[in-house]
Amino acid sequence: MLAWRENLGDLARAIVHGEAATRIAQSYQNYSAATAVDIYRNNYFGNLHDALAGVYPVIKQLVGDDFFRFMARKFAACFPSRGGNLHHYGEELAEFLTTFAAARTLPYLADVAALEWACHAAYFAQDAAEFEMFKLAEISSDDYPHLQLKLHPACRVLRSRFPIVQIWQAHQPGKSCDFHIDLDSGACIALVYRKDDVVVVEDIGASFASWLQATQHGVSIGEATDATLAHHAGFDLSAALQKLLAEKILVDIQLGVIA
Repeated sequence: MLAWRENLGDLARAIVHGEAATRIAQSYQNYSAATAVDIYRNNYFGNLHDALAGVYPVIKQLVGDDFFRFMARKFAACFPSRGGNLHHYGEELAEFLTTFAAARTLPYLADVAALEWACHAAYFAQDAAEFEMFKLAEISSDDYPHLQLKLHPACRVLRSRFPIVQIWQAHQPGKSCDFHIDLDSGACIALVYRKDDVVVVEDIGASFASWLQATQHGVSIGEATDATLAHHAGFDLSAALQKLLAEKILVDIQLGVIA
């Protein structure tokens, strides 16, 4: 068993890191051991490239096929696959792009990657039952400020100094490639969620985003609303709650501790 593990580790290092495969047979009937390792290596990096291309189609459109292939190879060298499920592969691409010298002229690329991973994660997030309105009737209206909201696992909020929602939307299937996006148009806050098995991406306002993120962290409706109104006087709590219900983002409520 130990020898088998050592042989497998030797092969893995040869494929992923390009090290010499010292424990592999030196020749085969039709090709050398080096050629065999090259075949495995090409298949390995090809599979990782395809996995990344599936998660990051907008990034691929933005940089082109050749650059994406080059980037994917560099990324895979830094972040090898550590599991058998390739749906889990590629989360670190946004982090990687922040220091990837070849992409330094595209400073928005990392934030677009973060948005695409959020979409990917939202698509594969756990299902959740729809909110049952009768639960509100079981709670006194006096206790509403103390309610804590449970949101759908697919719900995510991302902040960027670039218009990443516009960029993402412009590169969806069926959209024309003739578009103009002002990268200096200001900050953007993206809301990502899943409704009826479809991932939705929207640009939302700062007040709703602040309130939503507070509730995601377990802050009660009353505390989250007070904190939001302190910075955003125009925040509309009724509209925020209606949004959560209409888009099936709210899945449950619970009464928090009342001081």
